[in-house]
Amino acid sequence: MSQSLKAQGKLSSFVAVLLQSLKGHEVDLTAISIKRAIILLAIPMMLEMAMESVFALVDLYFVGHLENSSYAIQTVGLTESVLTIIYSLAIGLSMAATAVVARRIGEKNPEAASRAGMQTIVIAVSINVLISILGVIYARDILILMGASAETAAHGTPFVRIMMGGSIIIVLLFLINGIFRGAGNAAIAMRSLWIANLANIILCPIFINGLGPIPAFGLTGAAIATTIGRGLGVSYQIFNLFNGKNILKIHISHFIPDLGQIKAIVKVAAPAIFQFVIASCSWVFLAELVATTGGDEGSAGYQTALRLMMFFLLPAWGLSNAAATLVGQNLGAGHIDRAEKSVYQTMKFTLIFMAVVSVLFLTCGHLFASFFTADVKVIAIASRALKILSFGFIIYGMGMVLTSAFNGAGDTWTPTKINVFAFWLFQIPFAYFLAKYLEMGPTGVFIAIPTAEAGIALAAFILFKKGKWKKTIV
Repeated sequence: MSQSLKAQGKLSSFVAVLLQSLKGHEVDLTAISIKRAIILLAIPMMLEMAMESVFALVDLYFVGHLENSSYAIQTVGLTESVLTIIYSLAIGLSMAATAVVARRIGEKNPEAASRAGMQTIVIAVSINVLISILGVIYARDILILMGASAETAAHGTPFVRIMMGGSIIIVLLFLINGIFRGAGNAAIAMRSLWIANLANIILCPIFINGLGPIPAFGLTGAAIATTIGRGLGVSYQIFNLFNGKNILKIHISHFIPDLGQIKAIVKVAAPAIFQFVIASCSWVFLAELVATTGGDEGSAGYQTALRLMMFFLLPAWGLSNAAATLVGQNLGAGHIDRAEKSVYQTMKFTLIFMAVVSVLFLTCGHLFASFFTADVKVIAIASRALKILSFGFIIYGMGMVLTSAFNGAGDTWTPTKINVFAFWLFQIPFAYFLAKYLEMGPTGVFIAIPTAEAGIALAAFILFKKGKWKKTIV
């Protein structure tokens, strides 16, 4: 009887923590138990990251049912590959914002946290204006450069123009969520993605297929719906920044450029941006290599597999983001041992999740791929890619957590250096060798990906154990 009561008590306690994580009540994450802190952060962060990946999957689903769907799928996939460079800017800045805001919150200085967060927004807007203009002007050239055929480029240019032109919205969505995560309020970040995705799911079929007075825009309609959806998510974020109900109290004066603060943020953000640019450029090269060796069908299959992989990996990324916040806040509070323990505990949860994903891809990969396209050849390529990629998921999960821990501490140079060696000096040459010289085509690219990720995880673990990250000042 006592065992039953204990089980009921644990269940009710977990439900209470679950509800608290979704509601977003602010607590001192440096004082409660580590497992409780991880759950409070990780659940909304996992749901947030899952929602971010839904954007591409929703677009992929609806455009995959258009006439000439292989062109549409390839356009969405190649555009997402290019947008990963934008994501790199957004993620790099958001990582810096999370690290600095978390450190200030840990030091019990919310005013400095608020100012630092707003200065990252000033930096982001200043940089992204030029990128958006260039993306609109050279949209067709971007697709051609990525290996798309002339016909695919003709179909996809308007899609690319809208997505690149609205890229500032993407940056703000990532960045402001990074600010909220650093402050420990992951629920607001989660809800902003819910709003954005719900709008995208509703608007996608309307703008693609038309409804009443709204004409059918086809592939271009997916870009319109996604941009509007993300815009609504950003509007929700801005409302919560200025409503004065959270630990961050934002004032207009916080947006006045502070050169000293900007310099400090850039010191953390620059290697973080470069870190993700390195990875993104590698993904762009791999996408181009698959397109040139596997043709339109090979490219469509690879892009389908990649979108599915990201959908299932982003919740794990949410878990690793919890580690970043806990490391930052605990270092700010002077709890160095607690920061390290938080990383190991988060890693345990992540490895369990990644093991489940591996089993799903090994057994049901073809079913997932068939949801997005009826093309038998595309499904076969996507299924093969998922099976090969899944062999590296468990160790990849470990690498994700450790990389986030470095970034959360403000030590953004360590994972950047790891990425240079793993992606540029190993993955790209290895993929090229397998695909071209051994004539393995797309399969060679699929093999190179988990091989490189295993190297990243091993290097990150060795450097994490050395402990230099504990002494980082931000």
